[in-house]
Amino acid sequence: MEQFEGFMEYLLNSLVNTAIHLFELVGVIVLIVAGVCGVVNYIRHDPMVRLKLAQGMALCLEFKLGSEILRTVVVRDLSEIAIVGAIIALRAALTFLIHWEIKNEKGESEAILEEEKRRKSLGKDSHKEETDK
Repeated sequence: MEQFEGFMEYLLNSLVNTAIHLFELVGVIVLIVAGVCGVVNYIRHDPMVRLKLAQGMALCLEFKLGSEILRTVVVRDLSEIAIVGAIIALRAALTFLIHWEIKNEKGESEAILEEEKRRKSLGKDSHKEETDK
C-alpha cells in the first residue's frame, strides 16, 4: 500500500510540475508574440497598439496565474503557501489592472472610430451638397 501511495504522489508531482512548466512556457510565448506584434503595430502607427498589447499581456498573466494555482497542489510548507499566495495575489492584481486598462482603451478606441465615421459622413454630405449645386 505504501508503494502505491508513493507512486501516486510521484505521479501527481510529475504531472503537476509538467503542467506548471507548460503553462509558464505558453505564457512566455504569448508575451513574446504580443511584444513583437506590439512593436510592429507601433511602427505601423496602429491606433489599437496599446489595446492589442494589453490583451496579450492579460492572456500571458492568465497562463502564469494558472501555473501558480497548480503550484498550490504540490506545496508542502506553510511558508511556501504564503509565497505562492502572495504571487497569486500580485498576478491577480496585475490582471485586474490590465483588464481595466483594456476596458478604458476600448472605450477610447470606439470613440475615435465613431468620430472618424462622423467626419467621413460629414465629408460625404458636404461633397453631395457641392455636386447638387
